[in-house]
Amino acid sequence: MSTMTQSRLLQPDLPVPCGRLSGAVVGALRRNEPLVPAQESAEAADPYGRDLQLALYVLYELHYQGFQGVDGEWEWDPHLLTLRRALERRFLTALRADAAPEADAERTLAGLLVEPAGFDDAGVSHHLQRDGQLWQFREYAALRSLYHLKEADPHAWVIPRLHGRAKAAMVAVEYDEFGAGRADDIHAGLFAELMVDLGLETAYGHYLDAAPSQALATVNLMSLFGLHRSLRGALIGHFAAVEVTSSPGSRRLADALRRLGVGPAAQRFYDEHVEADAVHEQIVRRDVVGGLLSAEPALDADVAFGVTATGFLEDRLAQRLLSRWHQGKSALRLPLPPG
Repeated sequence: MSTMTQSRLLQPDLPVPCGRLSGAVVGALRRNEPLVPAQESAEAADPYGRDLQLALYVLYELHYQGFQGVDGEWEWDPHLLTLRRALERRFLTALRADAAPEADAERTLAGLLVEPAGFDDAGVSHHLQRDGQLWQFREYAALRSLYHLKEADPHAWVIPRLHGRAKAAMVAVEYDEFGAGRADDIHAGLFAELMVDLGLETAYGHYLDAAPSQALATVNLMSLFGLHRSLRGALIGHFAAVEVTSSPGSRRLADALRRLGVGPAAQRFYDEHVEADAVHEQIVRRDVVGGLLSAEPALDADVAFGVTATGFLEDRLAQRLLSRWHQGKSALRLPLPPG
């Protein structure tokens, strides 16, 4: 049985709440009692703060793996869904204000193909490639595990909402993400093997309590876009942004792992993405985005928004990581034990 299969057989424990919103959600699920109304708190909450982001993360996870001891029926509890909608509106309103696109989808995506001057000093992958330390890469992998251990799952929500050329191309790319029919090649499983090489715990959701709000927001964005048909264009924009930037970033991260002397399983994850995502980028831009906008041109602004919102949240996470690392401090809320 693979490392990934073992990690997905067990549901994670509920996280430790950090405020009124996350406390209300976790408390209801833990005690199996009706949710204490907290919608008014959502309207006043920091949209990027950890309390809101953690509450939203827990609510979204009910649609994925769930939690230990939590009945699966909570996934469709009307009180939880009402609160989730209030949290989503607060988050989405802030994103539309802070990450509004300045161009159409084609030009917004084209802008990702050219790294701006000075990016070498700001990018996480550049830092890790050049002079990042092993403890920093371990922190990076721990945070990314919140997504990579379910890699491609959030994007799969969009498949029933596409048709024609966009749907065929999206399924082709997702097929590769899920191992192209080979269980040992599922990308989430490759990431679990990377974590083993780095001396990290591979259990799904294990590092949730250690994750700062910036990391939670990047994962929540995918679920927000994926779970709403009305945001299907934004999800395609997010997916395109990831695929366009993945190959060069993965090359730098693979180089970092070689420089740090980490094992071949860790290197394989990023090597796989260098090759696969270089191909995926062309398919996504030409057939997924192109096919969607050919059929539904009114979604152009939504696709562009998905791209800019992704970049905005990734930049916030990068700032958190690099500012802490440059001070010689952990970027996690709970530092990792030695590997």
